[in-house]
Amino acid sequence: MTTQQNTPPTAQVTVEELAALMKKAAGVTVDPAELADRLDAGFDTFGLDSLGLLGIVGQLENRYGRPLPPDAERCKTPGDFLELVNSTLLAGA
Repeated sequence: MTTQQNTPPTAQVTVEELAALMKKAAGVTVDPAELADRLDAGFDTFGLDSLGLLGIVGQLENRYGRPLPPDAERCKTPGDFLELVNSTLLAGA
């Protein structure tokens, strides 16, 4: 007999998850493949503003049950955001 345990979300945010969060938190639809190809492009080139990014930070803080660094909402590119968030999550795992 196997029992299922509630497993916490993975301690890594993927490009696909970021694209989904951009849609959910800010209403910005981005193809994950395009996002992956353009990680160094500014969030503004995808139509995401600072309020949208703040919404994404809030979603992630709720998901992981802990605050992210203040710098997370100031990241200018998806690559910088993913690097900061994932390194923070790994450090706290």
